[in-house]
Amino acid sequence: MQKLEVGMNSTLKKAKLCFPATSRNRAAILHVLRQHLPAKGDVLEIASGSGEHAVYFQKNLPNVIWRASDVDPAHLASISAWIEYESLDMPKPLDLDANAEHWKLPEDEEIRSVVCINMFHIVPWKSCLGLFRNASTVLKGGGKIYLYGPFKINGKPFPQSNYRFDQALRSQDPNWGVRNLDQVCLEAENRDFKLSAITEMPANNLSVVFEHKIKTNNDNSPM
Repeated sequence: MQKLEVGMNSTLKKAKLCFPATSRNRAAILHVLRQHLPAKGDVLEIASGSGEHAVYFQKNLPNVIWRASDVDPAHLASISAWIEYESLDMPKPLDLDANAEHWKLPEDEEIRSVVCINMFHIVPWKSCLGLFRNASTVLKGGGKIYLYGPFKINGKPFPQSNYRFDQALRSQDPNWGVRNLDQVCLEAENRDFKLSAITEMPANNLSVVFEHKIKTNNDNSPM
């Protein structure tokens, strides 16, 4: 089926959202994903936003099944519109909250990776904790979490642009802000995820990869 350029359904056209940052960072993110995500399997993206990342990664990672999700109805509509526009055979986006008590996923899906791009700094800290909590239940041993965004690193200078960004975020909502990566890693460790890789990205962002620990019989033995 050809993409609808001329005479595109007006509802579809209105539903599609465009976030400028996506076109700037998607190629760099894809490069890192190819290095760390399994070559095949189901990927769950949390806080997919417009859906532009989801369709771009699905097109460029054809052996992966990319499942987008969000809590914003406008974002969910945009994701569906982008999938239709690109004529991709992708699962329907899920209405998922990072901090939900339990992520309700289709029973036949075995998630191998969780991807979250540009979310941690624009949600309350409890949502960041919720992502690790829920990911620990849906990922098997060896499963990966990929995070992208700005982070503070202890002992390293905080870029001036990130400092201004952090201040702007906190002025909008005191629960938002650029997160300290050491604290993020500590919370990941509490949910049996070990830090696997940190990659510096354009515009003072980072790609951070965690791997779910594979438990052995010794892990379940009494202390």
